[in-house]
Amino acid sequence: MNLGYVPSPWMVVPFGLLLATIALAPLFLPNWWSRRYPIVSYVLGGITLGYYLFFLPREARQTVLDAGHEYISFISLIGALFVVSGGIHIGVKGEATPGVNVVFLALGALIANLLGTTGASMLLIRPWLRMNKYRVTSHHIVFFIFIISNVGGCLTPIGDPPLFLGYLKGVPFWWVAKHCWQAWAVGLLVLLVMFYAVDSLNFRQAPKAVREQQTGHEQWRFDGLVNLIFLAIVLGSVFIEKPVFLREALMLGAALGSYFTTSKTVHHANHFNLHPIREVAILFVGIFCTMMPALDWLQLNASRLGVPTAGFYYWGSGLLSSFLDNAPTYLSFLNAVIGTFIQQDVIEQVRTLVETGGADLAAAAEPARNAFLALQEHHPRLVAAHFATDEQIETAFLLGNAAYHQHLVAISVGAVFFGANTYIGNGPNFMVKSIADQARVRTPSFLGYIFKFSLPFMFPMLAIVWWMFFRR
Repeated sequence: MNLGYVPSPWMVVPFGLLLATIALAPLFLPNWWSRRYPIVSYVLGGITLGYYLFFLPREARQTVLDAGHEYISFISLIGALFVVSGGIHIGVKGEATPGVNVVFLALGALIANLLGTTGASMLLIRPWLRMNKYRVTSHHIVFFIFIISNVGGCLTPIGDPPLFLGYLKGVPFWWVAKHCWQAWAVGLLVLLVMFYAVDSLNFRQAPKAVREQQTGHEQWRFDGLVNLIFLAIVLGSVFIEKPVFLREALMLGAALGSYFTTSKTVHHANHFNLHPIREVAILFVGIFCTMMPALDWLQLNASRLGVPTAGFYYWGSGLLSSFLDNAPTYLSFLNAVIGTFIQQDVIEQVRTLVETGGADLAAAAEPARNAFLALQEHHPRLVAAHFATDEQIETAFLLGNAAYHQHLVAISVGAVFFGANTYIGNGPNFMVKSIADQARVRTPSFLGYIFKFSLPFMFPMLAIVWWMFFRR
């Protein structure tokens, strides 16, 4: 892929410094970090932004505009979901036995496919903290992030941003569920079994008085249900593409409507304030700016990183999604697959078939014929209109040729699953941590999260999924 410019390799240094600071400063300089993290984010982001605007060719400005648009869309979505879900109070019974917790997490994983991982996380984290309040500890927060904030949302384009981008590029809505459900089920089952083992040990070690409180007399109740209307507006606006920023304006309007119509008693019961979303907005402004050189390098070199097998794309998109935003990483590897396997003459053949309504289909080369049949199956309106974009044709090529569509499955699963490996792998992760910190729940540091939880729990699950579905 030709971007029209090649950023200096040295420009990945601000991104590395920001990641290192996020990882180490809260551990060694907590007071300094709590006061100075906005300056760190703005300065490092400003260095990269200035380089792209003033030291690279004009084409780089489009990259900046795209990153800015993605950031605005990103923060509008998670900000609106944060505010709206903060207006819904779910009262829970104090029955946080290991079995009840597993059921809660499993239901949360299903809900993540309907509300998105961000919406499900913001709606369920506070009830999760309350129902486990007698013995809540780090593993409750981390497994919530693993399951509800990431892995759970792998079945629909609404579930996670990378899958939504794939939907916009022509991947059918239910294709993800049809082809990813087995990997989703295995990954979810492994994590739930791991959680049950860890939580059972924690439960048995709790004093008897604490265990007895698990069956307290609280009752299930729901307050602030008017916010479900605002939630529907936010989720519906996700599918609006034009005009530009209408989607974000609707999200902002829903957030303001929710904030000013929700009673103070509900916000007080949820311990609601804007600090978590403010922290995420500031840190991710720096992340979105400083990661531009890293993503550019990935787009320029992804097709040369190794043998183009499904396993390569699973681990490649996954490992980078652990530290980069998983949505542009998904797009970069999707472009790598397309650039590696799809020839321009095939695209031209498919375009001719679309324009002629499939005339001379039998004479077309097999890859072009399969791509056209995939378009006909999944997007009959495009064929009927005798028009399809290059992106839609390229995606149809992957869908229609079985030798390659497993690569798309690998990228989809890798981008979603691996986002759970760090606090910055996916937007909801940091928000869940921030809410837990405000509730004075012990959460692991950036490195503690990786070494105490991601490596011993996520990595074995990821290896099992690879062995079962992507090793060939």
